[in-house]
Amino acid sequence: MIPRVEDDYDDDYYDDEYYEEEENTPPPDGPLRKTVRAVGELLITAGLVVLLFVVYEVYVTDLISAGMQEDATLALDKEWGSNTVAEPPDPQRHQKLNLIEGKAFAKIYIPVFGPDWGFSIVEGTTDKHLEIGPGHYIGTALPGDNGNFAVAGHRVGKGAPFNDLDLLSSCNAIVVETQTEWFVYRVLPMRDEVAGWAEGKAKSQPCQGIAPLSTTLGEAYSKTVGQEIVAPTQGEVISPVPHVVGQQPPLEKQAKLMTLTTCHPRFSDRQRLIVHAVMTQSYPKKDGFVPPEMKEQ
Repeated sequence: MIPRVEDDYDDDYYDDEYYEEEENTPPPDGPLRKTVRAVGELLITAGLVVLLFVVYEVYVTDLISAGMQEDATLALDKEWGSNTVAEPPDPQRHQKLNLIEGKAFAKIYIPVFGPDWGFSIVEGTTDKHLEIGPGHYIGTALPGDNGNFAVAGHRVGKGAPFNDLDLLSSCNAIVVETQTEWFVYRVLPMRDEVAGWAEGKAKSQPCQGIAPLSTTLGEAYSKTVGQEIVAPTQGEVISPVPHVVGQQPPLEKQAKLMTLTTCHPRFSDRQRLIVHAVMTQSYPKKDGFVPPEMKEQ
Protein backbone atom coordinates (compact mmCIF):
# COMPACT_ATOMS: atom_id res chain seq x y z
CA MET A 1 0.00 0.00 0.00
CA ILE A 2 1.31 3.39 -0.98
CA PRO A 3 1.08 5.81 1.94
CA ARG A 4 -1.03 9.00 1.47
CA VAL A 5 1.00 12.13 0.88
CA GLU A 6 -0.20 15.09 2.89
CA ASP A 7 -0.79 18.38 1.05
CA ASP A 8 1.77 20.94 2.15
CA TYR A 9 -0.40 23.92 1.04
CA ASP A 10 -2.39 25.75 3.62
CA ASP A 11 -6.09 25.63 2.70
CA ASP A 12 -6.55 29.11 4.07
CA TYR A 13 -3.86 30.49 1.78
CA TYR A 14 -5.45 29.26 -1.48
CA ASP A 15 -8.39 31.64 -2.07
CA ASP A 16 -10.62 30.55 -4.98
CA GLU A 17 -12.51 33.83 -4.99
CA TYR A 18 -9.29 35.82 -5.26
CA TYR A 19 -8.07 34.00 -8.37
CA GLU A 20 -11.53 34.02 -9.93
CA GLU A 21 -11.78 37.76 -9.41
CA GLU A 22 -8.35 38.30 -10.90
CA GLU A 23 -9.12 36.23 -14.02
CA ASN A 24 -12.45 38.08 -14.72
CA THR A 25 -11.10 41.59 -14.42
CA PRO A 26 -11.72 43.29 -17.85
CA PRO A 27 -8.87 45.05 -19.58
CA PRO A 28 -8.73 48.81 -19.18
CA ASP A 29 -10.80 50.90 -21.67
CA GLY A 30 -8.82 52.18 -24.63
CA PRO A 31 -9.81 55.05 -26.98
CA LEU A 32 -11.39 52.66 -29.52
CA ARG A 33 -13.51 50.90 -26.90
CA LYS A 34 -14.71 54.24 -25.52
CA THR A 35 -15.62 55.47 -29.00
CA VAL A 36 -17.56 52.32 -29.87
CA ARG A 37 -19.45 52.51 -26.57
CA ALA A 38 -20.35 56.18 -27.11
CA VAL A 39 -21.55 55.56 -30.66
CA GLY A 40 -23.67 52.62 -29.49
CA GLU A 41 -25.30 54.71 -26.77
CA LEU A 42 -26.05 57.47 -29.30
CA LEU A 43 -27.62 54.98 -31.71
CA ILE A 44 -29.82 53.52 -28.96
CA THR A 45 -30.94 57.02 -27.95
CA ALA A 46 -31.64 57.99 -31.57
CA GLY A 47 -33.65 54.80 -32.07
CA LEU A 48 -35.79 55.57 -29.04
CA VAL A 49 -36.39 59.13 -30.27
CA VAL A 50 -37.45 57.85 -33.71
CA LEU A 51 -39.73 55.25 -32.12
CA LEU A 52 -41.39 57.88 -29.92
CA PHE A 53 -41.82 60.14 -32.95
CA VAL A 54 -43.52 57.35 -34.93
CA VAL A 55 -45.83 56.59 -31.99
CA TYR A 56 -46.70 60.28 -31.76
CA GLU A 57 -47.33 60.68 -35.50
CA VAL A 58 -49.37 57.51 -35.92
CA TYR A 59 -51.29 57.28 -32.64
CA VAL A 60 -51.17 60.52 -30.67
CA THR A 61 -51.99 62.75 -33.64
CA ASP A 62 -54.87 60.40 -34.48
CA LEU A 63 -56.36 61.04 -31.05
CA ILE A 64 -55.87 64.79 -31.34
CA SER A 65 -57.41 64.89 -34.82
CA ALA A 66 -60.32 62.71 -33.71
CA GLY A 67 -61.18 65.29 -31.08
CA MET A 68 -60.93 68.15 -33.59
CA GLN A 69 -63.06 66.23 -36.12
CA GLU A 70 -65.70 65.58 -33.47
CA ASP A 71 -65.84 69.27 -32.59
CA ALA A 72 -66.16 70.23 -36.27
CA THR A 73 -68.98 67.72 -36.79
CA LEU A 74 -70.86 68.88 -33.70
CA ALA A 75 -70.60 72.49 -34.88
CA LEU A 76 -71.85 71.53 -38.35
CA ASP A 77 -74.78 69.52 -36.97
CA LYS A 78 -75.70 72.45 -34.75
CA GLU A 79 -75.58 74.83 -37.71
CA TRP A 80 -77.68 72.54 -39.88
CA GLY A 81 -80.17 72.03 -37.06
CA SER A 82 -80.60 75.74 -36.48
CA ASN A 83 -81.26 76.58 -40.16
CA THR A 84 -84.57 76.05 -41.89
CA VAL A 85 -84.23 74.06 -45.11
CA ALA A 86 -86.67 74.83 -47.94
CA GLU A 87 -88.50 71.87 -49.48
CA PRO A 88 -87.83 71.32 -52.36
CA PRO A 89 -84.25 72.65 -52.17
CA ASP A 90 -83.65 76.17 -53.37
CA PRO A 91 -81.82 76.21 -56.75
CA GLN A 92 -79.42 78.69 -55.15
CA ARG A 93 -78.54 76.12 -52.48
CA HIS A 94 -74.77 76.63 -52.79
CA GLN A 95 -75.13 80.19 -51.54
CA LYS A 96 -76.13 78.63 -48.23
CA LEU A 97 -72.85 76.72 -47.86
CA ASN A 98 -70.92 78.43 -45.11
CA LEU A 99 -67.45 78.36 -46.64
CA ILE A 100 -65.13 79.57 -43.90
CA GLU A 101 -61.55 78.27 -43.83
CA GLY A 102 -61.11 75.56 -41.24
CA LYS A 103 -64.87 75.15 -40.76
CA ALA A 104 -66.87 72.09 -41.85
CA PHE A 105 -69.56 72.54 -44.52
CA ALA A 106 -70.30 68.99 -45.78
CA LYS A 107 -69.83 65.33 -44.91
CA ILE A 108 -68.27 62.48 -46.89
CA TYR A 109 -69.06 58.77 -46.64
CA ILE A 110 -67.47 55.82 -48.45
CA PRO A 111 -69.86 52.90 -47.76
CA VAL A 112 -67.41 50.20 -48.87
CA PHE A 113 -65.17 51.22 -45.95
CA GLY A 114 -67.91 50.31 -43.49
CA PRO A 115 -70.95 51.95 -41.87
CA ASP A 116 -68.81 53.86 -39.35
CA TRP A 117 -66.62 55.54 -41.98
CA GLY A 118 -67.59 59.19 -42.30
CA PHE A 119 -65.90 62.58 -41.94
CA SER A 120 -66.86 66.22 -42.03
CA ILE A 121 -65.15 68.16 -44.83
CA VAL A 122 -63.59 71.49 -43.90
CA GLU A 123 -62.76 74.39 -46.17
CA GLY A 124 -59.02 74.57 -46.96
CA THR A 125 -56.11 72.18 -47.38
CA THR A 126 -53.30 73.60 -45.23
CA ASP A 127 -51.71 71.35 -42.60
CA LYS A 128 -53.80 73.08 -39.95
CA HIS A 129 -57.02 72.37 -41.88
CA LEU A 130 -56.17 68.74 -42.65
CA GLU A 131 -55.53 68.03 -38.97
CA ILE A 132 -59.29 68.46 -38.53
CA GLY A 133 -60.30 66.19 -41.41
CA PRO A 134 -60.58 66.03 -45.20
CA GLY A 135 -60.20 69.49 -46.74
CA HIS A 136 -61.81 71.08 -49.79
CA TYR A 137 -59.40 72.68 -52.24
CA ILE A 138 -60.40 76.33 -52.20
CA GLY A 139 -61.60 77.47 -55.61
CA THR A 140 -62.59 74.04 -56.91
CA ALA A 141 -66.22 73.12 -57.58
CA LEU A 142 -68.75 72.58 -54.81
CA PRO A 143 -70.74 69.35 -54.31
CA GLY A 144 -73.12 68.71 -57.20
CA ASP A 145 -71.63 71.40 -59.46
CA ASN A 146 -70.14 70.99 -62.90
CA GLY A 147 -66.37 70.93 -62.65
CA ASN A 148 -64.17 69.20 -60.11
CA PHE A 149 -65.04 69.05 -56.40
CA ALA A 150 -61.55 68.27 -55.04
CA VAL A 151 -60.81 67.07 -51.50
CA ALA A 152 -57.49 66.23 -49.80
CA GLY A 153 -56.85 64.06 -46.75
CA HIS A 154 -54.05 62.51 -44.72
CA ARG A 155 -53.16 58.87 -45.19
CA VAL A 156 -51.16 58.14 -42.03
CA GLY A 157 -51.62 59.89 -38.69
CA LYS A 158 -53.74 62.99 -38.01
CA GLY A 159 -56.94 61.00 -38.38
CA ALA A 160 -55.78 59.30 -41.60
CA PRO A 161 -59.19 59.60 -43.32
CA PHE A 162 -57.76 58.49 -46.68
CA ASN A 163 -55.55 55.70 -45.36
CA ASP A 164 -57.29 53.04 -47.51
CA LEU A 165 -57.95 55.17 -50.58
CA ASP A 166 -55.92 52.79 -52.74
CA LEU A 167 -58.44 50.02 -52.00
CA LEU A 168 -61.27 51.74 -53.87
CA SER A 169 -62.44 50.01 -57.04
CA SER A 170 -64.27 51.34 -60.06
CA CYS A 171 -67.96 52.04 -59.39
CA ASN A 172 -67.53 52.21 -55.59
CA ALA A 173 -69.83 54.90 -54.21
CA ILE A 174 -68.64 58.11 -52.54
CA VAL A 175 -71.54 59.95 -50.87
CA VAL A 176 -71.44 63.64 -49.99
CA GLU A 177 -74.01 65.21 -47.67
CA THR A 178 -74.74 68.94 -47.50
CA GLN A 179 -77.44 70.72 -45.55
CA THR A 180 -79.97 70.35 -48.36
CA GLU A 181 -78.91 67.39 -50.51
CA TRP A 182 -77.15 64.06 -50.88
CA PHE A 183 -74.77 63.64 -53.84
CA VAL A 184 -73.59 60.21 -55.01
CA TYR A 185 -70.33 59.92 -56.94
CA ARG A 186 -68.90 56.68 -58.32
CA VAL A 187 -65.25 55.90 -58.99
CA LEU A 188 -64.45 55.96 -62.70
CA PRO A 189 -63.05 52.94 -64.60
CA MET A 190 -59.37 52.25 -63.94
CA ARG A 191 -56.83 52.76 -66.72
CA ASP A 192 -56.52 49.02 -67.41
CA GLU A 193 -60.33 48.65 -67.54
CA VAL A 194 -61.05 51.35 -70.13
CA ALA A 195 -60.45 49.30 -73.30
CA GLY A 196 -62.81 46.44 -72.41
CA TRP A 197 -65.22 48.36 -70.22
CA ALA A 198 -68.39 47.91 -72.28
CA GLU A 199 -67.96 44.13 -72.46
CA GLY A 200 -66.78 43.69 -68.88
CA LYS A 201 -67.51 45.42 -65.60
CA ALA A 202 -70.00 47.87 -67.15
CA LYS A 203 -72.60 45.08 -67.04
CA SER A 204 -72.52 44.81 -63.22
CA GLN A 205 -75.28 46.54 -61.26
CA PRO A 206 -73.25 49.25 -59.46
CA CYS A 207 -71.63 50.24 -62.77
CA GLN A 208 -74.86 50.96 -64.63
CA GLY A 209 -74.46 54.34 -66.29
CA ILE A 210 -70.70 54.50 -65.65
CA ALA A 211 -68.37 54.71 -68.63
CA PRO A 212 -64.91 56.12 -69.40
CA LEU A 213 -65.44 59.88 -69.74
CA SER A 214 -63.43 59.99 -72.94
CA THR A 215 -66.18 57.98 -74.68
CA THR A 216 -68.94 60.35 -73.57
CA LEU A 217 -67.27 63.75 -73.25
CA GLY A 218 -64.37 63.51 -75.66
CA GLU A 219 -60.60 63.59 -75.74
CA ALA A 220 -60.30 66.25 -73.02
CA TYR A 221 -61.11 63.51 -70.46
CA SER A 222 -58.82 60.84 -71.91
CA LYS A 223 -56.50 61.00 -68.89
CA THR A 224 -59.27 61.06 -66.29
CA VAL A 225 -59.41 57.54 -64.88
CA GLY A 226 -60.45 56.03 -61.57
CA GLN A 227 -57.03 56.03 -59.95
CA GLU A 228 -53.59 57.42 -60.75
CA ILE A 229 -50.31 58.25 -59.03
CA VAL A 230 -48.71 61.59 -59.84
CA ALA A 231 -45.93 63.90 -58.68
CA PRO A 232 -46.81 66.53 -56.03
CA THR A 233 -46.24 69.24 -58.65
CA GLN A 234 -49.03 67.95 -60.91
CA GLY A 235 -51.73 70.25 -59.60
CA GLU A 236 -53.67 69.92 -62.85
CA VAL A 237 -55.32 66.75 -61.47
CA ILE A 238 -57.73 69.03 -59.58
CA SER A 239 -58.44 71.30 -62.57
CA PRO A 240 -62.11 71.51 -63.66
CA VAL A 241 -61.14 69.01 -66.35
CA PRO A 242 -58.26 66.99 -64.84
CA HIS A 243 -54.93 67.27 -66.67
CA VAL A 244 -56.16 70.16 -68.82
CA VAL A 245 -53.96 73.19 -68.21
CA GLY A 246 -55.06 76.69 -69.17
CA GLN A 247 -58.40 77.35 -70.83
CA GLN A 248 -61.08 74.88 -69.78
CA PRO A 249 -64.11 73.69 -71.77
CA PRO A 250 -67.33 75.65 -71.14
CA LEU A 251 -68.87 74.93 -67.75
CA GLU A 252 -71.92 73.22 -69.24
CA LYS A 253 -69.63 70.75 -71.01
CA GLN A 254 -67.73 69.82 -67.87
CA ALA A 255 -68.51 66.62 -66.00
CA LYS A 256 -69.61 66.71 -62.36
CA LEU A 257 -66.49 65.22 -60.84
CA MET A 258 -65.08 64.56 -57.39
CA THR A 259 -61.35 64.10 -56.92
CA LEU A 260 -59.75 62.74 -53.74
CA THR A 261 -56.02 63.25 -53.16
CA THR A 262 -53.60 61.88 -50.56
CA CYS A 263 -49.90 61.13 -50.09
CA HIS A 264 -48.29 58.07 -51.65
CA PRO A 265 -46.85 55.70 -50.60
CA ARG A 266 -47.78 55.47 -46.94
CA PHE A 267 -45.38 57.28 -44.59
CA SER A 268 -44.12 59.36 -47.52
CA ASP A 269 -45.11 62.50 -49.43
CA ARG A 270 -42.97 61.66 -52.46
CA GLN A 271 -46.04 61.21 -54.70
CA ARG A 272 -49.79 61.71 -54.67
CA LEU A 273 -52.52 59.06 -54.97
CA ILE A 274 -55.50 60.40 -56.92
CA VAL A 275 -59.04 59.00 -57.17
CA HIS A 276 -61.54 60.44 -59.67
CA ALA A 277 -65.29 59.87 -59.42
CA VAL A 278 -68.29 61.13 -61.39
CA MET A 279 -71.65 62.16 -59.96
CA THR A 280 -74.43 59.69 -60.80
CA GLN A 281 -77.27 60.63 -58.47
CA SER A 282 -78.56 63.31 -56.10
CA TYR A 283 -81.37 63.31 -53.54
CA PRO A 284 -83.04 66.14 -51.61
CA LYS A 285 -82.62 65.90 -47.85
CA LYS A 286 -85.72 64.61 -46.05
CA ASP A 287 -86.27 63.58 -42.47
CA GLY A 288 -85.33 59.93 -42.02
CA PHE A 289 -84.15 59.44 -45.60
CA VAL A 290 -80.78 57.81 -46.25
CA PRO A 291 -79.58 57.15 -49.83
CA PRO A 292 -79.67 53.44 -50.73
CA GLU A 293 -76.03 53.74 -51.84
CA MET A 294 -75.07 54.15 -48.18
CA LYS A 295 -75.85 50.46 -47.67
CA GLU A 296 -73.43 49.22 -50.32
CA GLN A 297 -70.53 47.16 -48.97
